[in-house]
Amino acid sequence: MLVDRIDTIAHAIQLAVTPVFLLTGVGAMLSVMAARLARIIDRGRVLHDRYGKPGAVTAEIDEELAVITLRMRVVNTAITLCTLCALLICSVVAVIFLDTLTTTDIGTPIASLFVGAMACLIAALLAFLLEIYLATAKIKLRR
Repeated sequence: MLVDRIDTIAHAIQLAVTPVFLLTGVGAMLSVMAARLARIIDRGRVLHDRYGKPGAVTAEIDEELAVITLRMRVVNTAITLCTLCALLICSVVAVIFLDTLTTTDIGTPIASLFVGAMACLIAALLAFLLEIYLATAKIKLRR
């Protein structure tokens, strides 16, 4: 009886490994997005400091600050969605273990949580892509 219980728990641990690898990837994405947010904030501070100084073109600064504000909102949305994705993945792992300890079939909640996590990840990646587009839309490189 104890051996069966240990085998069941070992199987649950094996099932939980895949979502944990996914969680690692989401953590890496969060790190990249947080770094982008920090750069956006730094650029916003530089522009804010230039505002009203002699020789500063206020209209250009206003335009760039508007883009910076939009980028900040978009990357914040991406970070929020990635964090929600990570929470859902952690919930998947917890429910996998809960399923091991109970006799009820909770496969549907596991699948629902995983699909929710993937939906959040897809939306976060789309928001991240939009932020990159906004960051590069006005850049013109000269030869």
